Amino acid sequence: MAIIKIDKTSCKGCDICYAVCPKKIFVRSQNRNQYGTNMPEVVNPENCTYCTMCERMCPDGAILVERGEIIEDED
Repeated sequence: MAIIKIDKTSCKGCDICYAVCPKKIFVRSQNRNQYGTNMPEVVNPENCTYCTMCERMCPDGAILVERGEIIEDED
């Protein structure tokens, strides 16, 4: 599963991530950042294809996409 981190101190709410994501995993949240804009929120990160378009196209470098691993407890 993808781990997608959004730096709320850098994001200016330009909406590019919504436009470039082929899987439409970003939605506008009700939370506002220091600029007063609604922040993008990640929904359904399991649909992420790791294309990193959101990370590459973000003009503020506010998005980081990492591959996450499911860690199972060993009993």
